[in-house]
Amino acid sequence: MAASAKRRRGWRKRLGALARFTGALVIVGGLYSAFSPSLYAQEAESNAIDSEAVKGQELYDTSCISCHGDNGEGVEGRGPSLIGVGSAAVEFQVNTGRMPMAAQGAQAPSTEYPVFTEEEAEWLGAYIEYLGGGAGTPDDLDAMVEEADVAAGGELYRVNCSSCHGYAGGGGALSSGAHAPSLEGVSNEEIYQAMLTGPQNMPVFADNELTPEQKAELIAYAQYLVNDDKDPGGVFTLGRFGPATEGLAIFLVGMTALLLTTLWIAGKS
Repeated sequence: MAASAKRRRGWRKRLGALARFTGALVIVGGLYSAFSPSLYAQEAESNAIDSEAVKGQELYDTSCISCHGDNGEGVEGRGPSLIGVGSAAVEFQVNTGRMPMAAQGAQAPSTEYPVFTEEEAEWLGAYIEYLGGGAGTPDDLDAMVEEADVAAGGELYRVNCSSCHGYAGGGGALSSGAHAPSLEGVSNEEIYQAMLTGPQNMPVFADNELTPEQKAELIAYAQYLVNDDKDPGGVFTLGRFGPATEGLAIFLVGMTALLLTTLWIAGKS
């Protein structure tokens, strides 16, 4: 009888311990649910991002994979790696029609009719960012540009941009068949993305070199320069290449006129 009573007491202890353990789990689960109200919202947001990346992967597999490889790691002799370039670089290249590139050359030219829509470019950017991270474009960029200091942007432009894009933003020729394009008609987003990612011959202006606020100032000056009916190229503009171009043209025309006048006087005498 004593042994039987001991066994019953042992089972009761085990059942009591199990009940206490189960109760503890219920209490912990309840506290976790109470203090994590945003769990489902975060999960839904994650699913939305994944959905864009999935759509981008479908586009990538049909239009980009032959040059940039299965996982964006690049193909030698065809296309560079896209790991770490981010959505800003992808959207710039796709929205300007530079990519997909029709043929290999010194520089990928922009086209008037891009292959993908802006929404599809965002999907591709989401997929590339999913593969390897990278930089993106600020959501409030237009507001930043509107509030920026145009004069400060002019100083930044003359130091960092004028040697390639010209003092009047008209663009110019570079070495090896490349060129710096005109800034006329280029959107705030495109200029920001180009500075952030450094397409082709352009240097990268990371945030540790030019802060987002300085980039906005530079963009504000560029838009003032090319879109506000200004003629910094001189009286006759001459393609908006700057005052040096107009001075050279006046010199050549003047010297030619003097030479012809001299020959005419000599012929008369």
